[in-house]
Order: sequence, then structure tokens, then C-alpha cells
Amino acid sequence: MKVIEISAPGEPDVLRPAERPVPRPAAGEVLVQVAAAGVNRPDVMQRRGKYPPPPGASDLPGLEVAGVIAEVGAGVSRWTAGDRVCALVSGGGYAEYCVAPAGQCLPIPGDLDFTAAAAIPETFFTVWTNVFERGRLDAGDWLLVHGGSSGIGTTAIQLAHAFGARVLATAGSADKCAACARLGAVHAFNYHEEDFVAGVQEATGGHGADVVLDMIGADYLPRNLECLAVDGRLVIIGTLGGVKAAFNLVPLLQRRLTITGSTLRARSVDQKAAIARALEERVWPLLASGRVQPVIDRIFPLAQAADAHRRMESSAHIGKIVLTIDAVR
Repeated sequence: MKVIEISAPGEPDVLRPAERPVPRPAAGEVLVQVAAAGVNRPDVMQRRGKYPPPPGASDLPGLEVAGVIAEVGAGVSRWTAGDRVCALVSGGGYAEYCVAPAGQCLPIPGDLDFTAAAAIPETFFTVWTNVFERGRLDAGDWLLVHGGSSGIGTTAIQLAHAFGARVLATAGSADKCAACARLGAVHAFNYHEEDFVAGVQEATGGHGADVVLDMIGADYLPRNLECLAVDGRLVIIGTLGGVKAAFNLVPLLQRRLTITGSTLRARSVDQKAAIARALEERVWPLLASGRVQPVIDRIFPLAQAADAHRRMESSAHIGKIVLTIDAVR
């Protein structure tokens, strides 16, 4: 099969086409003939040598795929060859075939095509477990989403809006802020021009954000705490702005704030399967009906994975970047 390898840690040109044997599914796994694969920030970090795959995972980049099941391993009862699925994987997505745990596969919702379906798993699993499970977002709550025009951001805005929360977002340009508003944000703050702390307080009438979803990390930590309402929850899912920060503990105590966070890739198969079940029950109907849709920024053929990474690192994208493989229809 054709794959894209990381030949050595470095810039996008280290992504090289190669050929490898088609993997075989073990017990509890399926083999997916990949039609499309999503591109995500963790892929970029892995390429740079800063986010190694967990033990036992493929060394190939790619954390989400969509395609057709080609083979099922022992003990798999739900799926059969020919089923159209999207799947969350721990690696291996940049390839014509990819092995996935059966519990991390989901039927492609509604009439979505493979390209749209490949843009779902990584962001929807991440947003569901962090915003709704860890962040306990509820209808009527205020949610602040940093990076609102990213794949995570566009997903978080839509899901929060669909479940009755009020959403604020930050983004880096007027066009990106407008995109956030179209997806359901009450207001989006251009972080190059506006103080989002003051903006949150004004937009919420002094209440503050009940939940903040943050991928920046250290640089934003003190300001995120300023944004939070009483009993507010800060959920950290990335460290683009650093890993160490000093902050005043007094507001944490006085306003009963919670700081939490998680990574998805290293979680167990059982944990990810539980998230998949929750998504299928609560979110898949929204996708099938079109109330929530993956936002696609740009599509590249698999051989142009390096260009896809350049697009990702430019931060010019709005929504998801997807790689396609033409052999599957």
C-alpha cells in the first residue's frame, strides 16, 4: 500500500511517499480501506518529533480516517466488509489502509461523503470529552472557545450552540471571526485587536464564561482565569503558548474555579469506545440532519501531505484540512 512516512523529524518536506505491507487486523480490530484522512495539529507535532505515537501504535501520522471496511478481526460482530465508517485511530491514517479498533469506528452519518466524514473523529471526540464531559457544559452556559476557526473550534462552536449554550470565540482575523459568528458564536474577538477578557465580561454582562476551551496553555492561563464565572471550568487541550505559567491562586479559591484538561491519543481503547458510543447517541443525529456539519477548509491528495502540513502551519485555514485517496468511492 502507499503511505506517507515521516523520514526524520523536521519541516513538511520530511513527509515522504513510501510503500508498506497492508496491515492485518488483530482481534477486536478492523482494516479500513482509507478514502480520506484528516490532518490535525498533533500530526504536525509528531512530524517535528514532539509527539511520538503511543506504544503499539503505527509510526505513520494520521489520527482519523473514513473509508470502507476491508476486513474484520476475530471477535468483531458489529462491522462487516463493505461497511462505510469513519474512525479515530492512534496513528496510521496517512495510508491506503489503516487498522482501527472496532469500538472506535462509527457509521458515516447521514449522506456525508468520505471527505466530510474524515474530518469528524478527532475533533468531535476531543470536543465531546473535554467540553461536555470534563467541562460539564450545559444549556444556557457561556462557553469561550479559543482558536474558534480551527477544526476544534468550529466543532466546539457548533456543538455548544446546538445544545443550547451561548458561545464566544477568539480568532486571528476579521474573516475568521465572521466564520465563528456564522457557526453560532454570539461574538468573536480578534485577539490581535481586542482584549478578550474585557470582551467576555461585557458580552456576558459581568457573569463570565462558565467554560473555557483552551489550546494555547501557559500564555493564556492567567487571562483565562479572569474570564471565568463563579464555579467556572477551564479545560486545557493544548500548549501552543507554552507549558509553564505562574498565576494567582486567590481567584481560584474565591470563585471555586476548576482547571482540567486531557489528551486523547494515549487514552485506552475502552475509554475511546465509550466516547464513540456517546457521540453516536447524542451527536450523530445532529450530523445526520445537517444541524451540525464538519467545516472543510482545503482538500489535498495523499501525495501532497507536505502541502497540507504547510497549510496547517500557516494558520490561514478555517476548519479542517483533509487528505484524499482516489481509489475508494
